[in-house]
Amino acid sequence: MVSVFSFNCFAQMTKVSLTEDTQIKYVYVDVIKTYERMAEKGFKSIDMFKKMGDSYYSNFELDKAAKWYGELFDMTSDLEPEYYYRYAQSLESVGQIDKANETLEIFNQKSENFFQKQRQNDNPKILLKNNHHEK
Repeated sequence: MVSVFSFNCFAQMTKVSLTEDTQIKYVYVDVIKTYERMAEKGFKSIDMFKKMGDSYYSNFELDKAAKWYGELFDMTSDLEPEYYYRYAQSLESVGQIDKANETLEIFNQKSENFFQKQRQNDNPKILLKNNHHEK
């Protein structure tokens, strides 16, 4: 009898969770549509283009992701490595293979630099050693 009661509570919690997730998804879709309307009117924002590209990338709409990541990269190249990777995949999906390969090369460079910095930050001896040699 205890098992049945526990199962029923779990099932009710799952239903609530699914309802909340669905509502969040609908709100998120509306925000993306609003961002698109803003972009069409000429408003540009790095954060907005990141969100739009990420949304379409996450939903496997890589043609739209390529468009908005393209807008993002037109504004700045000072981005985290993951944006280079996502942009490269999106470009490849729309047949822009050469540009995808170039972007992937930059991703590889940025990733290597990123992980080197992370390792240095995780190990103070390496950081001190490197600073000592620079002086």
